[in-house]
Amino acid sequence: MHGLLLVDKPAGMTSHDVVRQVRRICRTRKVGHAGTLDPLATGVLPVAVGDGTKILQFLLAEDKSYRATFRLGTTTDTLDSEGETLLQRPISEDAEEQLPSVCAQFRGTIMQVPPMYSALKKNGVPLYKLARKGETVEREARQVCIKRLDLLSVELPAVTIEVDCSKGTYIRTLVADIGEALGCGAHLTALRRLRSGQFDIARCISLDDLATAVSGAGCSALLSLDEALANLPAVAVLPAAAEKLTNGVPPGLESIAADSELSAGELVRLQIDRRLAAVARFAPDRQIEKRGDFELVRVFLGQ
Repeated sequence: MHGLLLVDKPAGMTSHDVVRQVRRICRTRKVGHAGTLDPLATGVLPVAVGDGTKILQFLLAEDKSYRATFRLGTTTDTLDSEGETLLQRPISEDAEEQLPSVCAQFRGTIMQVPPMYSALKKNGVPLYKLARKGETVEREARQVCIKRLDLLSVELPAVTIEVDCSKGTYIRTLVADIGEALGCGAHLTALRRLRSGQFDIARCISLDDLATAVSGAGCSALLSLDEALANLPAVAVLPAAAEKLTNGVPPGLESIAADSELSAGELVRLQIDRRLAAVARFAPDRQIEKRGDFELVRVFLGQ
């Protein structure tokens, strides 16, 4: 069994808990996920099975969309409702009026300081392990992009927003920063990932339904590697160059057929008989080798 599953992660489980469940359901050890979700969070979790794990590197960089609910007036050590309360402050009378302009401050490219309760590592140790010991270490701010931030509802002290963001964005941190900008603090109370790259929540399956869908013949919910990378342009490799490609030799422009014009540096799917053979970067002016017009990023044999 090889491919990608789109799991609707339930609350109360870690992403690795989901991986363990999929290993049991699919009866294979080779399982991985693309994009960690906290136990509090639900929603889109792409889970790769078998050789599907070879495409995870192309899924991790994708943008994400979330619906988040947070509570103003209270901050916690984890920045969400699973942590210990640190401080309670009054909410200003005009907080609801301020929210649209405050949210506007966080649209676009911003700098974020990752939370202590995260899987990022300091000297090889995950930050959350240090945080559980009561330790706090300096973290460098990182650049992220908030492409959309819409206010859905305001029922103080609760606020619900929807966010489109780049990889590496911490919604807990975004919520905490909005709270600080309002002068009262805030913490996340609910989070649902609505989209990861090209995959939205409507395409996801629950773990219970996945167990039913899996049969001795395979799994009807499993996307092939080619389907999982459908956001990349498809380039057909002609028979004369197909065997060379399987041996690691990239094709030239004379040996491919593309549905649209390619841009230098663009990632594409190289297909043999409509099946994924490789992911490559279009490099018509490459200097490293005097062969081919693509740089092979990953070759898939036997797919």
